[in-house]
Amino acid sequence: IYSSLSLAAALLFTTSALATNVSVVGLFGGKAVVTINGGAQKLLKAGEKTPEGVKLISADSNQAVLEIDGKQQTLGLGQGVSTGGVQDSGGNASVTLTADAQGHFIVTGSINGSPTRFLVDTGASSISMSSAEAKRLGISYLKGQKALSSTANGIVQVYRVSLNSVKLGDISLNGVEGVVHESAMPVVLLGMSFLNRVNMKREGDSMVLTKRF
Repeated sequence: IYSSLSLAAALLFTTSALATNVSVVGLFGGKAVVTINGGAQKLLKAGEKTPEGVKLISADSNQAVLEIDGKQQTLGLGQGVSTGGVQDSGGNASVTLTADAQGHFIVTGSINGSPTRFLVDTGASSISMSSAEAKRLGISYLKGQKALSSTANGIVQVYRVSLNSVKLGDISLNGVEGVVHESAMPVVLLGMSFLNRVNMKREGDSMVLTKRF
């Protein structure tokens, strides 16, 4: 269910600064088809830059490397990202997600400054990841607190850790509880240890997360 992923981000509230919303809808050797801020599809060649400031660095049949608002982003087919300052009318940072074809909300964010893929999961009590992903992110999970967790595969041992920073769009939270599993996981589950600190509003295929504190 994770092989076909999509993410579209848009501004739903009054903003203090416009975000740049980019989605990849086609991939070729040295070329990528993108949509920017919900506009028409554009075919970009490597090195080409759009009037919105989106530059294609490189592309192949699997992914595109784009420079958006001065930052490099790596996106696969059907994936997207929102950059720039997004705030609601109350001045709180927010991000808008769009469900993929399977109804999942999957987004690129970061943990402790390193990029990772999140699946929004209100059924998970904490941010949950595999030990392989924890190692990739530089998390010393073996120093964490050992605990037991009930999963589809039965009771398993996990490690509870504190994540220094978790960022999703312009929402950045510090000191977020995480759980590391020894078993493989295709994405990081964005659980309630993060979601309890944001307001969630769903309208159809869209979900808006707004930072509370």
